[in-house]
Amino acid sequence: MPEDRGSGGTEPSSRVRPRAVPVISGIVAAEATALLAAAAWYGFQLASGAPVMSFWGAVFTLGLLLAFAAWLYAVAVFLFRGFRWPRAGALVAQLFVLTIGFPTLTGGLPLAGAAMLIPAATAIVLLFDKRVIRFASRAASDPPAL
Repeated sequence: MPEDRGSGGTEPSSRVRPRAVPVISGIVAAEATALLAAAAWYGFQLASGAPVMSFWGAVFTLGLLLAFAAWLYAVAVFLFRGFRWPRAGALVAQLFVLTIGFPTLTGGLPLAGAAMLIPAATAIVLLFDKRVIRFASRAASDPPAL
């Protein structure tokens, strides 16, 4: 079909990266950076002797923060490259952010809540854009998107 071809006529238009993809990847990467900062602060508090109920529980929590930040960085990079699987990961992460953002907004921290809700809602809307869906449909065996 002519509308499925790029300007050169040889490349499908699904390989042209829509503007929404870098926006979503940027939001997810920013969330990963925020988690990494929280992990650094948590680790500093743990190392400086802040009281905790369970030391190993705190170490486990720190490990979860670091693992989730690494996972979000991977989601951002592979979504930017056009893989299929990161869309679900990005959606789940945004739903988690929404579950934290609403109570934050209504609990007396409106700026922090809005800082979580607005990017998460934006990412969710953009994840369902048909151009993003078409672009982010590459399986692992397809040629590289970059």
